[in-house]
Amino acid sequence: MTTSYDRGDVARVTVTFTLAGVDTDPTAVTLKVKDPSGNIASYTWALGTVTRSAAGIFYKDISLDEAGEWFYRFEGTGAVESASEANLFVLEGEFD
Repeated sequence: MTTSYDRGDVARVTVTFTLAGVDTDPTAVTLKVKDPSGNIASYTWALGTVTRSAAGIFYKDISLDEAGEWFYRFEGTGAVESASEANLFVLEGEFD
């Protein structure tokens, strides 16, 4: 299911990594965000641009400055090998 936002909103994207049913931190976490123009930004837990809120749970607040479909992908490596992808849609405003 695609979630809709207004241009100018901030969306919190989250992921939960588990190992054998237990929330577990990967050794490394990377987030890639693709905006509607096709630009890709990368963020990592190691550089502090992805936040850990609890064991296995990570998030990033994304400023939605462009209307259209956005995609994001979290990847965990090392202790937990896993990936999760999703998208969201930013609406064109009445005054844009």
